[in-house]
Amino acid sequence: MTNLNRFETYTDGETFAKIVDFSNVTEMWEHSVRTYGERSAVVDGTDYTYRALDAEVAAFRTVLKGAGVKAGDAVGILAPNSVGFIKAYLAVNTYGAAAVLLPAHLDAMTVFGCSMKFGLKAIVYDASLEASVSLAREKNPALALIDVSTTADTSTPSVSPATDSLSTVIFTGGTTGKSKGARLSHRAVMYGTKNGCYGYRDVFCQRYFLVLPLTHVFGLIRNTLTSLYTGSSLFICRNPKNMFKDIAVHRPTIMILVPALAEMALNLSKQFGKNMLGEDMKTIICGAAPVPPYLVREYASLGITLLPGYGLTESANLVSGNPEAMQKPESVGLIYPGMEYRIVADELWLKGVNMMDGYFDSEENEGAYEDGWFKTGDLVRIDEEGYLYITGRIKEIIVLASGENVSPAELEVKFYALDGVQDCFVYDITENGVQQLVLEVVPRMAALKALGVEDVGAYLMAQLRQVNDTLPAFEKINKFIIRDSDFVRTPAMKIARKENGTLKK
Repeated sequence: MTNLNRFETYTDGETFAKIVDFSNVTEMWEHSVRTYGERSAVVDGTDYTYRALDAEVAAFRTVLKGAGVKAGDAVGILAPNSVGFIKAYLAVNTYGAAAVLLPAHLDAMTVFGCSMKFGLKAIVYDASLEASVSLAREKNPALALIDVSTTADTSTPSVSPATDSLSTVIFTGGTTGKSKGARLSHRAVMYGTKNGCYGYRDVFCQRYFLVLPLTHVFGLIRNTLTSLYTGSSLFICRNPKNMFKDIAVHRPTIMILVPALAEMALNLSKQFGKNMLGEDMKTIICGAAPVPPYLVREYASLGITLLPGYGLTESANLVSGNPEAMQKPESVGLIYPGMEYRIVADELWLKGVNMMDGYFDSEENEGAYEDGWFKTGDLVRIDEEGYLYITGRIKEIIVLASGENVSPAELEVKFYALDGVQDCFVYDITENGVQQLVLEVVPRMAALKALGVEDVGAYLMAQLRQVNDTLPAFEKINKFIIRDSDFVRTPAMKIARKENGTLKK
């Protein structure tokens, strides 16, 4: 049985038959407008139906045309999460241009640098980020700067780009090094979007909620494009501080979360004695960082199915998803259709229709590929049923003086199994010429409080040492640090590994 057939068993035949291929973003979007025209597409203060949003997109194609943008040009999008961002993204893609996604936190110098590096014809920007385009305005007079709120009285027809043409340039997460621009074709974006439909029962006409950045591949493809592909309604959370108030209004049925946000929602649910994600919530897709098995179990007790997964910017997000999370909570699941894989010296290598066409800078591709296979840098294993497990990252491997290799991720997952550990981070230091392994831990305070634990430090330290006693001598942790604050995180809520490590500083 292929993985496609295996995923089919998790929904009904009628639903599965609707999960079809589209050649490009235009084809997908026009199908959604025809099929779901009067349904709610995006809620951002105003509730936009698919047909109303399409009218905004068509008018913005006229704006792009008036700015001199042509098919094949690169257009930057610099805006916070908003219907304007989504409108601009769809307009750029359905006009035959390529969208270069610029994170809203970029400073003016970086935005100017990107305008030159990517050869941007235009930048669509939000008025709140006027200062961020000021240097580009001054130094790059050939660059068209377009306020995302600009509209036109006329519509410009869409075009159907070649499936292998460039759709999107999106930056990698950069947790351990500098971000790189991944070139995603229309084919890759559409396969990543379609793969978001596999592995759970209620797929179409759902209510989604967006809190992840649209400039992150998880937020753009799995959260937003899969929502639009399936005729669902997407509520945009403008301010994360209002997340739970907004959830109470929109009552989402499915959410795309990183573990840190899933943990926050769970802790608040325990604190206030009610499900903070609402009674309509059925499914959470969780990824972009290791998913503690604890989250799978605890959400199941709330009647919510939490499904871990694994993806990369370079793979248009989705590589695998776990439809059997309760049975295999430590796995990131089955490889999605359209992907080929090899495991070479424990490293996962990938090929497939949803893989990028390389990084924007040609020199960044050196060493990233071998014989046409993309080398992920992730260390993995696959069990006898074809379920994938992430055991570490090559770049994070700690080489001990003895010659032994230690994978921080593989060590961390052993401590994640403890109900008192919310998040953890392993690194090494050298003290007095002796190499030592350090584990920093963020306690899961809500769970410990529910257990009636009074001395968190003593209780957690005893748990940590118990796990440590089971480890081989070379993997044993030498120092434990129990934190009273969270780790420094990237905009996508991953642990920024280079910026953490109390004893490294």
